[in-house]
Amino acid sequence: MSVVKELIRTENDGSISFGNYELDTKSKLSDFEHDGDMYKVKTFKEITKLERNEMFVYESVPGTTVTGLTYSEKGIAFQVEGSEDAQITVELEADTAYEIFINGELADQILTNLGGKLSFSVELEQASDVAVRIEKQ
Repeated sequence: MSVVKELIRTENDGSISFGNYELDTKSKLSDFEHDGDMYKVKTFKEITKLERNEMFVYESVPGTTVTGLTYSEKGIAFQVEGSEDAQITVELEADTAYEIFINGELADQILTNLGGKLSFSVELEQASDVAVRIEKQ
């Protein structure tokens, strides 16, 4: 997997990919249309953030590259890559229990807060990319 040089793009399978953790300076791209929604991405080595229709979707510290981001009724799934371990926050349904799977293994069960935010860590230093799947219980 490699960084997303254009900052955000639509993949052939209908998913989206975004982020470039190799950038030394903050870069952003607004008004990216995908499936009727408008996306905005901000990314560089220290942080990657994605918004959809001006609402929070994803944030990682430090920055990451995400590929194959898809939504379903059950949750969200994506591949993530970075130069070091990352703290990731996503927004889902408020006050709802979710299971987090990392590379197919159940990593944690978490209840989102009243704002719907769910945070977890991913070990990236020893992996080229990590599969993340978050499903409603």
